[in-house]
Amino acid sequence: MGLARVFSRAIQGMESPRVVVEVHVSSGLPSLTIVGLPEASVKESKERVRSALLNSGFDMPAKRITVNLAPADLPKSGGRYDLAIAMGILIATEQLVPKLPGEIELYGELALTGELREISGLLPSLLQLQEAGQAFIPWHNAVDKQLCAQTGHNGEIRLVENLRQAWMYLNGETPENLSQEPQFTPRVKRYPLCLSDIQGQAQAKRLLEICAAGGHSLLMVGEPGAGKSMLASRLVTLLPSLNEQQALENATICSLAGQKIELESFYHRPFVSPHHSASAAAIIGGGRVPRPGAISLANHGVLFLDELPEFNRDVLEALREPLESGKVEIARVQQHVAYPARVQLVAALNPTPSGYFPDDPLGRCKDTPTQISRYLKKLSGPLLDRIDCHLEVPAVEIEALQSTRPDGETSEQVRKRVETVQARQLARQGCLNSGLNNRQLNKLVGLDTYSQELLQQAVKRFGLSARSYYRIVRLALTIADMQEADSVESAHIAEALSYRLSQKLSELF
Repeated sequence: MGLARVFSRAIQGMESPRVVVEVHVSSGLPSLTIVGLPEASVKESKERVRSALLNSGFDMPAKRITVNLAPADLPKSGGRYDLAIAMGILIATEQLVPKLPGEIELYGELALTGELREISGLLPSLLQLQEAGQAFIPWHNAVDKQLCAQTGHNGEIRLVENLRQAWMYLNGETPENLSQEPQFTPRVKRYPLCLSDIQGQAQAKRLLEICAAGGHSLLMVGEPGAGKSMLASRLVTLLPSLNEQQALENATICSLAGQKIELESFYHRPFVSPHHSASAAAIIGGGRVPRPGAISLANHGVLFLDELPEFNRDVLEALREPLESGKVEIARVQQHVAYPARVQLVAALNPTPSGYFPDDPLGRCKDTPTQISRYLKKLSGPLLDRIDCHLEVPAVEIEALQSTRPDGETSEQVRKRVETVQARQLARQGCLNSGLNNRQLNKLVGLDTYSQELLQQAVKRFGLSARSYYRIVRLALTIADMQEADSVESAHIAEALSYRLSQKLSELF
């Protein structure tokens, strides 16, 4: 007869609330019952725990064992509680009397042999470990320990290979033949792609630099092979490296999504390009047990949606709120979670189903107006309104394609200018220009009479919304910052309008 209390943590969005694992052993028919709102994967842990205990040389008591995961209203999923449950049983049956002081948090899925397997979503749990706290984690989660150390965490995190090793540590013993702890060093690796790889497309390259400098979103329209995908993939090479906090936030999202954390690209801006057949849950996030989607995996980076009209309409419409708020909120009956989604959206599409503009001089567009309308109808006005820049990407001239020399500046050269412009914006207002609200923008930008007239004419002629108006002004502010101008002038407004208004694109949309 005995009662034991050990500790672990659950996953709830980006948070990791503490879970108290209570184990009670009493007389009665032999059984192992787990309560406390466990998912199926947690309920199955009783079989893993039983076999792991026996195969590690411990006794599995022929008694009634009740495991309570508190708080009872917090959903628990995964095999992360296996080690805590096993240790609770050993303590409750007096096979273990812990010698280590303090409350120790235990994580790890048990194999039937007693070995500990890697678990996902561990990093946020370790980051919330109390100062001077202790935790036992699987050996295969060594990367999580190293990343936690990056934050200056003072707690003790032990890597454990199996159940017997964890027992020895808690019993005050030092296991023999310990494997050498792997060491990882996050570093910045050079991108394999470069802006100079792209031949021609001077206007598109200029706009990429503007978007990188101000954090603006971009829609590219052009025929097949014009270079839309190449341009999109180069945008991320123009962005400054992530800072420590941003990199750790992105690593946490990867951990929650069950993806491997690549330390070679730890400080890189993510570039995520989901397939157009992906579901809303895959793009936005969700599922029965909520997980981050592609838009959160692209946090602080670029989300590239190629073949935009091929995506399901409900997926595209679901993007509208995250693009505005910078976060994804997922509501379930038992919980409400939120994930960061501060992304630069880059979208690309062909103008028609056949791929060519209706006025193609070679007559390659064979689509009827009805077919074109059906193709583009998934792109709602509110969605297009949220994209800062609309660019027509022309086909590259054959002379440029045949050139074997790099064309124009390298990504590194452009990135240095982008870093300077972004530093100016952050020092002035604490965010990039794309993050300014309307009130802040009005305080920063005082337009002269001619600039106001330009905007008035554009609004009246093209029927622009208030949202479009402010996006044009933000874009003009970024252009002014790139030229180190003290104020937004009419030339900046005119260039910003050219990236928002196109006769060809206006006829399509």
